[in-house]
Order: sequence, then C-alpha cells, then structure tokens
Amino acid sequence: MSISHIMLWCTAIIWGFAFVAQSAGMENLGPYSFNAARFAMASCALIPLLFLFPSKQSYQFKKLLIVGSVAGVVLFIGSSLQQIGLLYTSAGNAGFITSLYIVLVPIFGLLLSQKTTRKAWLGIAVAIVGFYILTIEPGFKINYGDALEFIGAMFWASHVLVIGYYSRHLPAIPLSIIQCIITALLSIIAASALEDNSIEDFKAAWLPLLYAGVASSSIAYTLQIIGQKKVSASISALILSTESVFAVIGGWLFMGEILSAKAYVGCAFILLGMIISQWPQKKNTLATAVTTTS
Repeated sequence: MSISHIMLWCTAIIWGFAFVAQSAGMENLGPYSFNAARFAMASCALIPLLFLFPSKQSYQFKKLLIVGSVAGVVLFIGSSLQQIGLLYTSAGNAGFITSLYIVLVPIFGLLLSQKTTRKAWLGIAVAIVGFYILTIEPGFKINYGDALEFIGAMFWASHVLVIGYYSRHLPAIPLSIIQCIITALLSIIAASALEDNSIEDFKAAWLPLLYAGVASSSIAYTLQIIGQKKVSASISALILSTESVFAVIGGWLFMGEILSAKAYVGCAFILLGMIISQWPQKKNTLATAVTTTS
C-alpha cells in the first residue's frame, strides 16, 4: 500500500467520523447555526491551500463565481438536509444513506446523456435493496431522519455532477472556497431567521465545529488532492466510499450507537452496491468524479 493510498484511507476515516462531530455539535447548536459556523471555518481553513497548491489554470472569474454560487446553493441544501436528518437518525444510518450519492450519480447522469455501465446498474440495484432493508419499517414507513438523509443524498449526487463537469474548466480550490462561502452565508441567513443561539452555544460546540470545519474540510481535502494524484479515480472512489463504514464505527465508539441486525444487513448491501458500482474498469475507462459529503 502506497503513501497515496494511506492518505485516501485517512480521508475516508476523517469524513466518516465527521458524522459523529456533526451529531454531537447539535447538542448545543441548531442545524443551520452549526453549518454556518462549520462552513465559515472551512472557508478560512481552505484559503492556505491557495498558496500550497497554486493553480496555473486560466479561467474567467465571473464563471468561477457563478458556478461556485450554484454549487454553494446545492451544497447548502444537501448539508442542511443532512444536518437536520441527524436530529432524527443515527450517525451510522446517516453515513450509509448519504453515501448512496455514489450510486445515484449514474442515474442522474442519464439526464445529461451520460452512459451507465451494466456494472453500475447492478451496484445501484444492490444498494437500493440495502436502503430498503436499512430504512423501511413495517407498513412501508420510513424514518423521518432517514428520509431527509436520502433526499440530501440526491443533492450530493447533483453536487458531484456540477463539480465534476465544471472542475475541468475551473481551478478546484478557488471553486471550493466560493461554494463554502455561499453555503456559510445561506446558513447564516437561515439560522438568523429560524434559530436562536448564543455565543456560549457556539463555544460549547467548539470541538465538533473544529473537527467538521477544519479536519473534515481543509485537512481531508488536502489529503484527497495529494492522494488522488497517484491513484486512479475508481480506486479513489472505492476507498473514499468506506467513509460510511467509519461513520458506523465512530457512532459506536463515541456515541454508543448500536445498530440492529437488520440495519447491519442493510448497510452491508449498500456497501456492496457501492463497491460493485465503483470497481475499477479497464484503463481506458473515463474517470469518475469524487467529492466530499461530510
């Protein structure tokens, strides 16, 4: 295993444990307030990367601003649904359901005339079975939090497609900073209108905010950039998809969450579906975009 592979595994671990930080942070803050502080910190933490990884790519700032704003709106909706969903479901469930964006991307890609392989369809089918086992209760009812996480996964998939398409024409780090700033601003507006948190509440949640805002964004993002330079996109996606497993481990270690046997079976199917859909193709296969969800 190379250093690059280790960096990607570290990224998956950091992202997986971020679900625990996000859940713990809401013991003191509302979901919008948490995201407002988190993405404001993430924006500041990403700025040094502009100097560590200077871009030589030429681009139009107006286009960067427009695309970054669109991506920021999608990111705001996805992260808000994810954060609110954590009020009603476990970190483990949230991690696995959110990770469904990996198999939703090929479905959404059809709207953009992108081809989907048989292998991807098989992975999608297996993951859907897992989602059914994990979330559907007797009487075909679905937990409110799980439903929010699934809707959020649709926005994460949309975010992947937006970033995947435009990142070929725009520098990644400035684009990421702009989308984080937009997400922070929208979260501040929502928090001001819907929540009432004091400075003391933010101080009480400093550790989860520090982890989610800095470790999960700046540090993990840096590790991902460096790691993916020498690892194929398919292998990278395969490693990074294990963040859902680490979300379950983190929930068990730090929050005492214990999944039922039925939930473990559902998670296993979802993970298997992701592995099938992301299993490396032949060398001439086009690369797949990867993005953060935590």
